[in-house]
Amino acid sequence: MVAPAPTYDLMLMLDPKAEQATRTKIRSDVKAMIEQGGTIIGDHDYGNRRMSFEINHEANAEYDLVQFHGTNSVLEQLQRTLRITDGVTRFRIIKLRAGVGDPPDLRQEAPAVAEVVAEVEVAAEAVEEAVIEEALEEAVIEAVVEEAVAEAIVDEAIAEVAVEEAVAEADADGDNAPAA
Repeated sequence: MVAPAPTYDLMLMLDPKAEQATRTKIRSDVKAMIEQGGTIIGDHDYGNRRMSFEINHEANAEYDLVQFHGTNSVLEQLQRTLRITDGVTRFRIIKLRAGVGDPPDLRQEAPAVAEVVAEVEVAAEAVEEAVIEEALEEAVIEAVVEEAVAEAIVDEAIAEVAVEEAVAEADADGDNAPAA
């Protein structure tokens, strides 16, 4: 009995600065090489993602995962070709053990427009509440300052009246007569 061909994962990291046509050609060439001596099980485009470390002063790469059954000749051809192909930042071929599950879905999906609008509305309400609260705080501070100023003016006016009354009383008693 012939053993089934092993399953492999090809993680392909392409240079995002390369032309789109170049990246598309690399992907199609890889699939064609695999199909010559094996079968493709899955093809997952993970998009442009940040790498763990910079390679050639580049922080991002376009990630693709191709799962396939293939022979040693397919592996050798893939390694030889991908090693010298411009536009390939890195690649890794890994032989999977039996029973390994499906790969995770790592695509970066954009949030739904309704979710973004709701988040913006919540943020706008929070800003509006903060502005209103700040305006109220300023109004309270202004009221307290105005009240303190008014009290000081009243206290000063009362003091002036008291002084004038004391002077008037002293004049009436003759205590303040000019010296001869």
